[in-house]
Amino acid sequence: MKNYLLLTFFIVVNGIKLYSQTDIPFGAGEWLKFKMSYSGFLKAGNATLSVEETIYDNKPVYHVTGKGWTTGALKWFFKVEDLYESYFDKATGAPYYFIRKIDEGGHTKNLRIKFNHELGQAYINDLKRKKDTVVSVDEQVQDMVSAYYFLRSNYNKDMIEEGDVVSLNMFFDEENYKFKLKFLGKETINTTFGKIKTLKFRPYVMAGRVFKEEESLTLWVSEDDNKIPLRIKADLAVGSLRADLEAFKGLKHSFKVQF
Repeated sequence: MKNYLLLTFFIVVNGIKLYSQTDIPFGAGEWLKFKMSYSGFLKAGNATLSVEETIYDNKPVYHVTGKGWTTGALKWFFKVEDLYESYFDKATGAPYYFIRKIDEGGHTKNLRIKFNHELGQAYINDLKRKKDTVVSVDEQVQDMVSAYYFLRSNYNKDMIEEGDVVSLNMFFDEENYKFKLKFLGKETINTTFGKIKTLKFRPYVMAGRVFKEEESLTLWVSEDDNKIPLRIKADLAVGSLRADLEAFKGLKHSFKVQF
């Protein structure tokens, strides 16, 4: 259950109408930490996102690392240790290399994916199954981590209109996936840091074994120039899950609190 909310951090946070902007809202040194709770009272775990700059295949890239893990009593019943990494172009946001190494209650995956955008292909190295695969990918495809930062960098928060929907080509679990996100409006919420103005979104997910229905997820993003996720709520098939930003550092812009 928890891993599905963690995925949400990496693929949905900002972006309704895509408008290229010169001021990238993040930079090297940005670090975000989230706390997760189950059904409003049981602490479920933590997740972090960090940004660094490096060189990949002679290209300047951002290297983002996402980690998630269970804490407290829950880890004795359902231990989670997740690692996600993405290397994507600093200028275009196109992903070059993606890592997904997870252990979720004994369910494990260990994937390395290289993207060739000129050929429209992804080269998948499955270290667990010792298997290599080549898969065709959609144009302007994003991995589940780079998608979040691509959207942050390519929309103007002042031009969002309630009801707008964006679709994004994403490659996840060795498959092409069309991700959709709808803007619900603006809302001021109470947080650990005080009252903050936010943009409220509805990501569309497939109903079934985990989520109750297609519209079971809601998330709130800061309305300032940082465009960071502040809260995510998910109604699950059994119970609900909530994640809240509890710590941050290295933000590129001032963090606006209404008190």
